[in-house]
Amino acid sequence: MILPGTEFRVGSSPGRSLTMRGMVNPKLGTSEAGGGGLPRTLRPEVALARKYRRELSYPEVLLWQRLRAKAAGSKFRRQHPIGQYVADFYCVAARLVIEVDGQIHATPEQINADLAKDAFLTENGYRLVRVNAADILKDADSVATAIGALAASPLHHQPSAGGPPPRSGEDQA
Repeated sequence: MILPGTEFRVGSSPGRSLTMRGMVNPKLGTSEAGGGGLPRTLRPEVALARKYRRELSYPEVLLWQRLRAKAAGSKFRRQHPIGQYVADFYCVAARLVIEVDGQIHATPEQINADLAKDAFLTENGYRLVRVNAADILKDADSVATAIGALAASPLHHQPSAGGPPPRSGEDQA
């Protein structure tokens, strides 16, 4: 129940408290000024990504420590939602998705889920690299370096010097 015009004090020290008049919720003892509306709800994949960020596996932690420092030369995001899926690591500039595969990825259910995720990502123009968790545990620095080199490589194939000649008008600048 909200009582209009109720006075209440803000502050705990006697000499510095401020008396205000306003809408007060007697159960909470606080003013209900401002805001309103419904609480913000997240898309399910965003909520799942936030959960996964709090629960990284050890190989993911090792790799993230190297990728987040931009030691690889590119900026990466961890547990980034893409469509209905959550990528372990994602480089926006290179549209590169890195998935860390541990033992759970060897189960038949997870293999099928990974195939569906791979198909979705490649259909939508993402490059996908799957890294075995055991490789990260052995040498996380070299894995991060290899990922950085891959992220730095161009998305599109550059024509070689011995390629076809330019069409008419293309050779003039």
